[in-house]
Amino acid sequence: MFYREAGQFKTSYAADMSIFPIRQDRIALGLLLAFAFLGVPLLAVLGVGSFGHDYIFKAILIPFLILALAAIGLNILTGYCGQISLGGGAFMAIGAYASYNFALRIPELPLLASILLGGGMAALVGILFGIPSLRIKGLYLAVATLAAQFFFDWVFLRVKWFTNYTPSGSVNAPRLDFFGWVVSSPVERYMLALMFVTAFALIAKNLVRGNIGRQWMAIRDMDIAAELMGIRPLYAKLSAFAVSSFIIGVAGALWAFVHLGSWEPLAFNIDRSFQLLFMVIIGGLGSILGSFLGAAFILILPIFLDQVPHALGIPMSVETVSHLVFIITGALICSLLIVEPHGFARLWGIAKEKLRLWPFPY
Repeated sequence: MFYREAGQFKTSYAADMSIFPIRQDRIALGLLLAFAFLGVPLLAVLGVGSFGHDYIFKAILIPFLILALAAIGLNILTGYCGQISLGGGAFMAIGAYASYNFALRIPELPLLASILLGGGMAALVGILFGIPSLRIKGLYLAVATLAAQFFFDWVFLRVKWFTNYTPSGSVNAPRLDFFGWVVSSPVERYMLALMFVTAFALIAKNLVRGNIGRQWMAIRDMDIAAELMGIRPLYAKLSAFAVSSFIIGVAGALWAFVHLGSWEPLAFNIDRSFQLLFMVIIGGLGSILGSFLGAAFILILPIFLDQVPHALGIPMSVETVSHLVFIITGALICSLLIVEPHGFARLWGIAKEKLRLWPFPY
């Protein structure tokens, strides 16, 4: 009986159009953000449990946040606009190397501006590779975006200017100085990633709720009918490619600067593109929440399963545990897609619907 909107009256258009119209959702989100921004750093300072170790920030929380941001960008293109893309890793690489070169070659430029400009360069390239979407769709478009992945893998590996002519091809991130705030510790890096993810998730949520978001979804559902209603496919598709590539480019810059610190082109290979696509499909196409759920499943679940035999005291070799993690993860993915093809976001929606009716059976 605690999850009901009975008695919650909407007396204005703003209240009716709010992101979370139900009070319980707003309270839950507020508590979650309070724990993320205040609780986690406090637990780290106090050294409570796993939060007292850098491992949980370096291997779990920071990668989860950044990959969730990249999944949000891909979800805008694939989930909301219906354009399949296999070039997520390439756009992350563009954002990373563009931000690196902006910071290196224009030292007086603030680091925040370098990261955003890196995302802007990824958006320009995304528009260029989005032009084929005006004539092709489906798997043909996936192959066209896959060409971007292979092309930029080659460019960043062979054109030494992007890596500042380093012999090994590996580059180091610049000093993380954000208007006097020098980010150095894992907790500070976590806070930085969290601020970026929170801001861009809010922007993405408002975009998909607005006019441009409705155009994307109309193109996704039936592009011919959308065009007959006056929606311009050129504007809708290329804007989706631009916004998606921009967010993915910013995520790539954060992945390089905040998480890795030092990286090479193989950090953004085709495996990264498939990983992002799996996050979107498993989490739920056309859902901002699904991007977070998919990132948690792909990244955090294998780490948790890898620790289960040791926690239970079961003697097992590292190779056997690694193979079992792959088997169990694959079986869970197949089971999920059979039970609910729309992913974890749909399961969450069904659970909320049932909770609103509980304890009544109808």
